[in-house]
Amino acid sequence: MSKVRILVVDDEASARGGLEKLLKQSDYEVSTAADGVQALAVAAENAPDVVVTDLHMPNMDGMALLTKLREQDVELPVIVATAHGDVNAAVAAMRAGAIDFITKPIDFDVLSLAIERSLEQRTIRAEAENLRRQLRERDGEGLKGLLGTSPAMQKVYRVARQVAGSRATVLITGESGTGKGELAKALHELSPRAKAPFVSLHCAAIPETLLESELFGHEKGSFTGADKRRLGRFEQASGGTLFLDEVGEIPALMQVKLLKVLQERTVERIGSGESIPVDVRLLAATNKDLAREVREGRFREDLYYRLNVVHVEIPPLRLRGADVLVLANHFLQKFARENHKPIESFSEAARTKILAHRWPGNVRELENAIERAVVLSERNEVDAEDLPFDAAQPMQGPLRIPGSTMAEIERHAILATLEATQGSTTRAAELLDISVRTIQYRLHEYGMSAKDLARR
Repeated sequence: MSKVRILVVDDEASARGGLEKLLKQSDYEVSTAADGVQALAVAAENAPDVVVTDLHMPNMDGMALLTKLREQDVELPVIVATAHGDVNAAVAAMRAGAIDFITKPIDFDVLSLAIERSLEQRTIRAEAENLRRQLRERDGEGLKGLLGTSPAMQKVYRVARQVAGSRATVLITGESGTGKGELAKALHELSPRAKAPFVSLHCAAIPETLLESELFGHEKGSFTGADKRRLGRFEQASGGTLFLDEVGEIPALMQVKLLKVLQERTVERIGSGESIPVDVRLLAATNKDLAREVREGRFREDLYYRLNVVHVEIPPLRLRGADVLVLANHFLQKFARENHKPIESFSEAARTKILAHRWPGNVRELENAIERAVVLSERNEVDAEDLPFDAAQPMQGPLRIPGSTMAEIERHAILATLEATQGSTTRAAELLDISVRTIQYRLHEYGMSAKDLARR
């Protein structure tokens, strides 16, 4: 089990060193910093489990540090050290989110107790959130507008929760219609920037000649038709999140300019030589294989690495098992309300048809299909004939529609995923969030091999 990481922040070297020595003797992993600025840098490199900080320090004091740390991780326990009798400072720190306070000179036994108590409280909060997550999963709920509880989507949710509080750029990939834009919105809503603007731009929908102005803005008179100053999307999103959809469509020259903005965190409007600082968290999405685009010379490698700090791939709907019915029911209720139709359910034939379809257009195709079915249905349920797609050919052999038992559902998920990944057990294991050994063991039970599925 890894050691608990403690970050000690104090401008007095002797106090800092003394605490470091005592905490290490108690088997903690300890980092130190002389002020808030150093502490933020240390925390960014190696996230602490608990922070112990003095309040009065140069450059950045303990209150400012507490505010910054809570912006990055609202659950991080911060213990503040105050001078004896400085009650007002201690109260202010607790109101700002400190979990505890101790007086200086520090009694190490009191500090140890405060650390243990803060870790226990964090564990309790984590367990409570885990229980809430299990209830959401039981009811088919996902993450901030994303629905479904398949293993592939649970992996997406976990990564999203881990990175939402950071400033790291996230590259979201997946086929068209899988919900990349919804995930971007969820990341924004889960972040400390949730109350700031969420600005999106569909890069493929903007002509190349206008893309620079859309991104960076322009001054009045900078080109024909520029009759007034216009703020670009970076400035519009300042303090919040900018989502660049279909970033793989950005032309080569604009890739260079985008890279410069990401490196320098400043923009220049067209027609202005002024560099304007921008505080933006960038999210990007594409249905292209950007690594291949880099290899084939169509996308800059340095920009790719700037965008791909954290990579989240949303699985196609055909690999999400029974999630398709969760989503279908959600859309059924939505469109029945909007169209004032007394439709409450799908017939068994309709459910079978939905599960059997391969959904090349993913969630977007499903949504459109259910809306059309609701509008055209003349009954109180949607039947198979109301669904605007042809029934799929029955799958041969073991790849049948999931039955009512967990074993049948697991079998379908494993075999369908292996078929879609051309028999790659490693890729299937990643999508299903299980081990390769588990897949191999199940295939042995089924009397099959990955090669069999790769040839289908």
